Amino acid sequence: MLDSDSHAGRVALVTGAGRGIGRAIADAHAAAGASVIYLDHDAALVEEAAAAATARGWRAVAVTADVADEASVAEAVRRGTEALGPVTLLVNNAGISPKTGSAGGKAFVWDMQADEWRRVLDVNLTGAFLVTRAVVPQMREARYGRIVSISSVAGRTYCDIVGVHYAATKAALIGFTKHLAGELGPAGITVNAVAPGRIDTPLMRGTSAETNEAVRQATPLQRLGTPEEVAAVCLFLTSDKAGFVTGQVCDVAGGWLMT
Repeated sequence: MLDSDSHAGRVALVTGAGRGIGRAIADAHAAAGASVIYLDHDAALVEEAAAAATARGWRAVAVTADVADEASVAEAVRRGTEALGPVTLLVNNAGISPKTGSAGGKAFVWDMQADEWRRVLDVNLTGAFLVTRAVVPQMREARYGRIVSISSVAGRTYCDIVGVHYAATKAALIGFTKHLAGELGPAGITVNAVAPGRIDTPLMRGTSAETNEAVRQATPLQRLGTPEEVAAVCLFLTSDKAGFVTGQVCDVAGGWLMT
């Protein structure tokens, strides 16, 4: 069990923190005593999220960046660390899953445009690389760090509501996690991934009631998950109590996928 001040003295950076799972993760870290850099591409959303955090007495700052753009990431990290200090906790959550198929639903491989494929890889995978690369020197200097990347059960098995571009990036994040865990372990840095299943987010609300009901019936716990449940697992993995956990993938899927 984590103490209410389990992350006190740490600085956390959470990408995609303007809403949904990312905001829940950022809020959970702030509530646990961390100073939190809320990063998102949407300035209005992220500023509102950080303002709400500070109104609750938490230490937070909003920064805006396109995680797929190297210069934008560097500037956001500079601004965030200038305000709060060196980052030792990172959650790579930013991601997109566009639905631009010719029938109005997800894009299948036969009608997916190459520029859409590249954009999803740029945000979901290259974005995690750029942000991680930007903060790892701070962690190595501190001889301490926690990195968590938000993958998906879609990176581990077929998921019929997402496109192949999204699934490919989420699978790649698992390989990214395991290799980084090996590289960074000697510096006292742990690297893990969290793979959510069907979580009650805007993505799921955009699917049909029939699809959501089918998911519910296929899930042993008979419901969708919540962003806060994903955040709780991330909070453990970024805590001192998870100091001997690295290179792992933790499913948060209600039993929908069991391996």
